[in-house]
Amino acid sequence: MMVKHLQDTTTLHNGVKMPWFGLGVFKVEEGPELVNAVKSAINHGYRSVDTAAIYENEVGVGEGIREGIRNAGISREELFVTSKVWNADLGYESTIAAYEASIEKLGLAYLDLYLIHWPVEGKYKDAWRALETLYKEGRVKAIGVSNFQTHHLEELMKDAEIKPMVNQVECHPRISQKELQVFCQDNGIQLEAWSPLMQGQLLDNEVLQEIANKHHKSVAQIILRWDLQNGIVTIPKSTKEHRIVENANVFDFELTKEEMQIIDGLNQNLRVGPDPDNFDF
Repeated sequence: MMVKHLQDTTTLHNGVKMPWFGLGVFKVEEGPELVNAVKSAINHGYRSVDTAAIYENEVGVGEGIREGIRNAGISREELFVTSKVWNADLGYESTIAAYEASIEKLGLAYLDLYLIHWPVEGKYKDAWRALETLYKEGRVKAIGVSNFQTHHLEELMKDAEIKPMVNQVECHPRISQKELQVFCQDNGIQLEAWSPLMQGQLLDNEVLQEIANKHHKSVAQIILRWDLQNGIVTIPKSTKEHRIVENANVFDFELTKEEMQIIDGLNQNLRVGPDPDNFDF
């Protein structure tokens, strides 16, 4: 599987096409910096933007999308926009209301992908029924989950009419999620990485630096390329235009099988975010 271009897509199990590469906006506050980041990403060829209700930045993301669309001379349909329902809103009615609040803030008529943000015990099944309703009504193009482990997915699929199309999880060379990826592949669920650069903690890793030097690339570019060659959708976050461009400059080289194995070998099942089996928010 070779991803050759920033706008190349993976086809989800319902036929919807999702870009392999996108812009994440976690922890980017409302304001001009956010609007400019989204706008310049679209200008530089990004076609996917990932936000969430809890980020409290959907208004600015929406503004960036509108300006980006205008600047780049593209249509809304050419973009892939993701948001997520927060834990406090997990329930049937409350999830539908949360979806409506999100698209209103974003100023969009629909989302391309809507995710359950965390697998809150006893709540995510009702929320999933709401996502199925939104999907069946054509109000969202695809539905999925975030931070679900294998056992959460198995539990969800016992009662689900529609299988999740995407599972977005923390994934980087220190937590490579190999077993979860196999499960997702077997079930036609696309794995997506949040925090692919481990919030910057891997950027001075010597093993990665050595591989980067060989390819005349940055460590960030090596990690993002590793995601793509593993068949994982990736959404690095940045607000700086030069970094947004640099992050996406990963389509002109290929990691060898040996290099892929070396990077896989960095796994320690080490998280920077919360553990999906043990969180209390």
